[in-house]
Amino acid sequence: MSEARRSVFRVPKMDCPAEERLVRMALDSEPGVLALSFDLPARMLSILHEGDAGALERRLASLDLGARLEETGPAPPADRPSPGLFAAAAEGRTLRVLLAINAVMFGVELVAGWMAESAGLLADSLDMLADAAVYGLALHATGRSASLKLRAAHLSGAVQLLLALGMLAEGVRRALVGSEPEPPAMIGVALLALAANASCLLLVARHRHGGAHMKASLIFSANDVLANLGVIAAGALVAWTGSRFPDLAIGSLIAVVVLAGALRILRLR
Repeated sequence: MSEARRSVFRVPKMDCPAEERLVRMALDSEPGVLALSFDLPARMLSILHEGDAGALERRLASLDLGARLEETGPAPPADRPSPGLFAAAAEGRTLRVLLAINAVMFGVELVAGWMAESAGLLADSLDMLADAAVYGLALHATGRSASLKLRAAHLSGAVQLLLALGMLAEGVRRALVGSEPEPPAMIGVALLALAANASCLLLVARHRHGGAHMKASLIFSANDVLANLGVIAAGALVAWTGSRFPDLAIGSLIAVVVLAGALRILRLR
């Protein structure tokens, strides 16, 4: 665990809540920031953080508010955060990475699934979208009360439930109107998604003993890896048999897996 430090900045142009919000937004994504304390009348900002203050100086300088470092050093004992605060900061960094990966892969799989007429890829893209929403909710809950974490997990489960039902309806529609899935695109994009989801699973597994919001994230990541393997297998079967039904089957199966995961999340206590 890194040593907590306190850095104090004078910010001459920070004299109203609008500048305070600007500073909070700028530092929200800065790794290692644990707490912010503002004194607007005195134009002072105190930051409790891990690591060096150099990155904080550069981030504040980009706002053009005239910020300059007044002092920095180990945090006084009374200001030092509990281990839980360090854990919350680490969870936040992990969830930001997971959110970015899933948002990008949602776009990739959605476009590829539509062009390749693959129910499996489309289902997996919607799963990625649901996961992006899950990680965003979990990020909001990080460092907050256990009850709020549980509500965030339950809300993410409800999102998954609705999307799973939508995936099942799409599978039925394609079975009725027909489709011509392209195996090379299915397999290639699913391999890319598998690499992304395996990375997510390794990252979130480090926090498997966290709150309900992190347990929900772990369940979703594990489901995603299984879904990607299923799409790869379906692509191989479509190529081998010339039938679209393996693709429809895996799309429906992914929906069922997502549905089961959603129900598990909703049962978390």
